[in-house]
Formats: sequence, structure tokens, C-alpha cells
Amino acid sequence: MGVGAAVWPLINQLNPDASVLALASIRFDLSPVAEGSTVTILWRGLPVFVRHRTAAEIEEARAVPLSDLKDPQTDEERVIEGHEQWLIMVANCTHLGCVPVGESGDFDGWFCPCHGSHYDTAGRIRRGPAPANLVVPPYEFIDDTTVQIG
Repeated sequence: MGVGAAVWPLINQLNPDASVLALASIRFDLSPVAEGSTVTILWRGLPVFVRHRTAAEIEEARAVPLSDLKDPQTDEERVIEGHEQWLIMVANCTHLGCVPVGESGDFDGWFCPCHGSHYDTAGRIRRGPAPANLVVPPYEFIDDTTVQIG
């Protein structure tokens, strides 16, 4: 018992910080996000892009042949049916974790100026060293204007 009591503080310090656990899931009100704009929120200590896409952006993303993609994934796989205008992604480049700049790059999506990765309007990698698409976290719609991430 003495060994257990001596080792417990060491083991307990390996648990996640309470601030991270508190953000295991968050709810976000989408109503103030105008069409064509992006907001960045914090979830589990990570920046997350919430993009209110235009019809043109959705159409552009859906017109891309899967053969043109480094990490093939349809636009429909990256959004929730019935809420296609909302694109929610972890805002870290999949190359080295930099935060890409929105509404820029060769494909009108995101551009990581650190090493030159270009993402399209669905957050899919199209050019550059990033090996994968921007990550879509687990999320669900609570109602038409509220999303729960995590």
C-alpha cells in the first residue's frame, strides 16, 4: 500500500488538464456567422474553422473529380446532409500543424503559407506537402443554428 500511495501522484499527473476535459465537447451558435465567412473557435485546445459556405463554393467542391485529389474524399463525406453549407474542420495543416489562411490559395479554399499546401473549398488537400485533408472533427447539429463539436 505504501508503494501505491507513493506512485499515485506520478500516475495522476498524467491525466489531461481539467481545462482540456472541460472542452471535450462544445456547442456553438451558428446564427451570427454570415454566408461566405469563417470563424475560428477553440475546441480541445485546437483551433477549429467553422465556414458558412456559399452555393458556389459547394458546387465547386462537388465538381472536383476524386482522381484529382491526393486524399480522395467527396464533399458529401465532409459535411452533414441537410447542412452542406456548414464546413467544420480542425484548423491545422496536416503537414506540420500550421494554421492555414482562409479564402486563399490556388483553389479558393485555404493556403498554408509555411510550406505551401493548398486546400480547396471542402478543405481537401490539392497541392503541396500536406499528406491529408484538413481534419473534420466529430460533430452534430442540435438544431438548425446550434452545432455540438466533440
